[in-house]
Amino acid sequence: MSTSDQTTDAPEREGTKGFYVYGIVPADVEPEADAVGMCDSKVDVVKQGDIAALVSEVSVDRPLGKPEDLRVHAHILDGTSRVAPVLPLRFGAVLTDADAVKEELLGEHADEFAAALQELEGKAQYVVKGRYVEKAILREVISENQQASDLRDTIRDQPEDATRDARMALGEIVNNSIAAKREQDTRTVVDALTPLADSVNVREPTHEEDAAQVAVLVEVERQGELEEAVGELAKQWEGRVEMRVLGPLAPYDFVVTQTPEG
Repeated sequence: MSTSDQTTDAPEREGTKGFYVYGIVPADVEPEADAVGMCDSKVDVVKQGDIAALVSEVSVDRPLGKPEDLRVHAHILDGTSRVAPVLPLRFGAVLTDADAVKEELLGEHADEFAAALQELEGKAQYVVKGRYVEKAILREVISENQQASDLRDTIRDQPEDATRDARMALGEIVNNSIAAKREQDTRTVVDALTPLADSVNVREPTHEEDAAQVAVLVEVERQGELEEAVGELAKQWEGRVEMRVLGPLAPYDFVVTQTPEG
């Protein structure tokens, strides 16, 4: 699925305010009264026909990109995904005013946004993460690889300087073995989740001990089934892999935003 966003650089105009756009939602969505956006501003909606944009005022003189800004951006979108379909816009989308949001963003892409929202109705993203238990996976690698076992015996109780080459060789074997196990275990996770999901996206590992990172687009009503499936994997891998589910989240992995040329 693909949607488009249109952003502007800090506009040259009177005043210092712009409209930060978080995402696109159906026109009947209303933010919570106490929702707080960028720069502690109130979150509002700009409507155009059957669709709307979640927005808040920001100072165009203040650079965006602080960790707190990223957290606010995700918090607004993820909170919305619990109650309505939402199309996330790329972080940093700022337009000059409400009219620009209506005309340049909503008006120009109304059909595209409406179709994507319809496709996402009742669904949200979940991320299933598995992390190897360090001692357990090292024992597994060494028990399965004679060379690794021999190297472990070589460096045991020896000074680090005297066994530098052996330690480097063992580290390489361990890293390669974990990469192979990650590929196999990720396939297992994908196979377990595919029957529940509309779409599946395998993410790249973000930690050397990641066993799997898989994003799935799932009907919110099936969250219990998803958690049960992950729970079965956790039982299967008890003591070896720690499993968790994040979500519901906005569908970051399944909505591709593109900035129009010109």
